[in-house]
Amino acid sequence: MVVNERMCAFIDSLDRGNTPLLDEIEKYAAETQVPVIRRSVQSLLKFLLAFSKPKNILEIGTAIGFSALLLSEYGPEDCHVTTVEKYEKRILKARENFRRSGREDRITLLEGDAAELLKELEGPYDMIFMDAAKGQYIHFLPETVRLLAPGGILVSDNVLQDGDIIESRFAVTRRNRTIHARMRDYLYELKHAPGLETVILPVGDGVALTTKCPPR
Repeated sequence: MVVNERMCAFIDSLDRGNTPLLDEIEKYAAETQVPVIRRSVQSLLKFLLAFSKPKNILEIGTAIGFSALLLSEYGPEDCHVTTVEKYEKRILKARENFRRSGREDRITLLEGDAAELLKELEGPYDMIFMDAAKGQYIHFLPETVRLLAPGGILVSDNVLQDGDIIESRFAVTRRNRTIHARMRDYLYELKHAPGLETVILPVGDGVALTTKCPPR
């Protein structure tokens, strides 16, 4: 938690909630310890979907399909979501959830390693939601930028690592030092790469919003 818990609880209490199926999937995720996006990030995504009205959406990291369904449910009626996942057990559950939602024709699930699959995609995508292994964000970035449409939005979740991102690498546990270093590199690239404009928000566990500036 990177912001005051009481403040987060108050803001979350104002949320209108989701569909019954999304609520059921979120409950299942909590019971089985499968990470899904936090309420504050859900609200942010709903706002961005309503504001930017993306027609072509890419998600990197499906898990059990919660966020892909949220993107499809609250995106424009004619939007399509392409989502990438490599863990077989989660793929099976995600496909089941997509079937139950009746949105199988609006969501394409690609099975395999995003590092390889991204190279095969053509895009462009109006919105890309990055929610995979945090240590891989920096490796996915070149293809992600290629696939992002000019004026499109890249949403990167969990970029502040429960506040550890501000600590010295020697202050984080040894097993987390590689992820810590890679995330710092990722955020630096988002803020300094030519043609990108990024804001980092202390929402949930930190969200970076990046737009690809159209050529002048």
